[in-house]
Amino acid sequence: MLKQIQEWFGMSPQGQSLGLGHGPGDGKGHGHTHGSIDPTIATTTRGIWAIKWSFVVLALTSALQLVVVVISGSVALLADTIHNVGDAVTAIPLWIAFVLARRKPSKTFTYGLGRAEDLAGVAIVAIILFSAVFAGYEAVDRLIHPQSIAFIPWVVAAGIIGFLGNEAVAVFRIRVGREINSAALIADGYHARTDGFTSLAVVFGAIGVWLGFPLADPIIGLLITIAIFGIVWQSSKAVFVRMLDGVDPAVTDEIRHAAGHVDGVREVLDVKARWLGHRLLADVGVRVLADMPVADADRLAENLRHEMLEHVPALSVANVRVSSTSQEAQPGAHHAPEPFQVRSELAEGELSIARTPAGERMRLTLDRWADGLNAVVTIDRAGRPEILVLLPSSGDLSTLESQSAPDEPHEFNARLILSANGREEIREFRITEPAGHGH
Repeated sequence: MLKQIQEWFGMSPQGQSLGLGHGPGDGKGHGHTHGSIDPTIATTTRGIWAIKWSFVVLALTSALQLVVVVISGSVALLADTIHNVGDAVTAIPLWIAFVLARRKPSKTFTYGLGRAEDLAGVAIVAIILFSAVFAGYEAVDRLIHPQSIAFIPWVVAAGIIGFLGNEAVAVFRIRVGREINSAALIADGYHARTDGFTSLAVVFGAIGVWLGFPLADPIIGLLITIAIFGIVWQSSKAVFVRMLDGVDPAVTDEIRHAAGHVDGVREVLDVKARWLGHRLLADVGVRVLADMPVADADRLAENLRHEMLEHVPALSVANVRVSSTSQEAQPGAHHAPEPFQVRSELAEGELSIARTPAGERMRLTLDRWADGLNAVVTIDRAGRPEILVLLPSSGDLSTLESQSAPDEPHEFNARLILSANGREEIREFRITEPAGHGH
């Protein structure tokens, strides 16, 4: 029973999947945003068709409620009507944006007009904010200057109509969303289902007035206003993160994961992604063997593109850069922290964090060492120390490496413990990441 209730409200994993290509149960949680449509919807005619019919249903619902608002004077119903009008009107800037986004790139707009959808997002947030301010003003005014409401049965009927209209939109969006595999349209459907309960709140407010508590109506109006302000905050975060080229970290993590499935990729050097309207663009740099033929590198890049599209269905453009040079040697790329110079009676050399085909490792490169030398690095971490045992690399006694990468961040206080022939020396040191360093 509880599972069915969670599914109905969209709180089950199935209702929150990101749709990254691993099935409903494998995606990470994804909350919906009020009045905004995920890019995956706009890529299909059926998705846009769903938006249009949702607009029609909500517009009719709002019109019926508005008639009752005029004859009854219910401020709670007014707030709910404004809420539903805002839901419906947000489709208009999206339609305009979709038309502009379909225009072909030009010499001036070489990437096309996909950013028009970001501007539409700003317009949507502004519409929702206006509806919240107006509804709040009316509710506060009614609290200060109480007025009786008339035609209470009509108000109850209008609240029920609002609930049924939102529920109809919810069922429609969820059904179409599942047909086109759009997590966002499904989420918007669950959002409409939640909005239906806002309409039912109007019913309870009217019943409260009928039972002799006239302030129930403006109080319900204020509660609806608070709910709308919460939606404004949620929507604005999503819109402005996208305008600033932000993406869900799960997207870049999934791209890195996809690269790990491609034979020949020795290292993922860099991953960048951003939304251009409803299109997700990604740039990926990978390292391959230096003697790989160009034809094989081309096939590797194509295989990587295919793997990325499998893992991230929303991806439309993937640029793959193939290099035989490690990231350490690339100008402006990641640079390892400065090495620590080791000078002791048991050994002399350099301790550093080095990149290897297997990943980052703590490496001690020796110029001189005592027979039977053992080396251990103890890093001060919160909770408990991190211990890395350094062992000969491929039988080379002059190079000792850890078997795993040191944990992030690569800025810490540590001790190098050297031992040989019953003697032990401890050298304290600090690793500091260079300016501009990032992972």
